[in-house]
Amino acid sequence: MSVLKSVALAIELATSKRDQAGRVLAQLNRSHVFAQDQMSQLEVYAAETDTKWTTAAQISATPELMRHHYQFMGRLYQAIELQKEVIENSNLKIGTARQQLLEADFRLASLKLVLAKKKADLSQLQSRREQKQMDEFAAMQTSRSAGGCFTGEQP
Repeated sequence: MSVLKSVALAIELATSKRDQAGRVLAQLNRSHVFAQDQMSQLEVYAAETDTKWTTAAQISATPELMRHHYQFMGRLYQAIELQKEVIENSNLKIGTARQQLLEADFRLASLKLVLAKKKADLSQLQSRREQKQMDEFAAMQTSRSAGGCFTGEQP
């Protein structure tokens, strides 16, 4: 029975690790969605700002104002590039977390198979013991019956 308890404990730990891996993956997915939303906001803001400044520049624009606009847009596009890197990094982390979750699932499934096999082996062993006891009992009954016939006793 200690083997079953050991495997059951291993299953419990594997389940805990699998659940933790699932929580990590869920958190990474939420962070990824947040990063994508930020990227969308940056892109929309850049497009709106560029359109607004282009319209304003047609009416009146000084070289100093245009220089500030280009500097601002340059920084905004730089922020967009940084956000793209954040999203790529997030994708890598999610891939790693998915792999870890998959490995944890495989580990748990294999432990469950080991437990089922151990239970089946113990059940088979118990059945053999019971069959042996029944065979021994039947043999004793037969020998008693046969011994009684030799002595002249009747069952």
